[in-house]
Amino acid sequence: MLGALSLLQNKSFIGSCLGALDLFMQNYKELNVWVKAHQLTLNVYQVTSCFPKEELYSLTSQLRRSISAIPANIAEGCGKKSQKDLANFLNIALGSANEAEYFLLLSRDLNYLPGNEHNILYDNINEIKAMLISLISKVRNTI
Repeated sequence: MLGALSLLQNKSFIGSCLGALDLFMQNYKELNVWVKAHQLTLNVYQVTSCFPKEELYSLTSQLRRSISAIPANIAEGCGKKSQKDLANFLNIALGSANEAEYFLLLSRDLNYLPGNEHNILYDNINEIKAMLISLISKVRNTI
């Protein structure tokens, strides 16, 4: 079975089968960007479990909320009926990725997150951002 991203790259498929694409896009778990975002969310939850207790309702909560919003918005967008709605939710996911990237930087600068762990998470979030930008562009080209 073809992945959703490879279906999106095939413009002739998109042009002739928008209804099928909409149906297929509802399975967000097939999107590589969702898989990577979900895994990053799990990793961030694990890393933030070691943050100071006084940060539980501030930085820890903000970072977890912003990071989990990435796969959540991808999933929500895939459940919508139009490509325009999907593109909007992917764009919201991108905004959440930018927000989470900042909270990772802040965590590193406050010495809550060692530099090597920050670098790995930073690379992961930037890979996700690049994937989202590409997917947003491809979805918008089908509108």
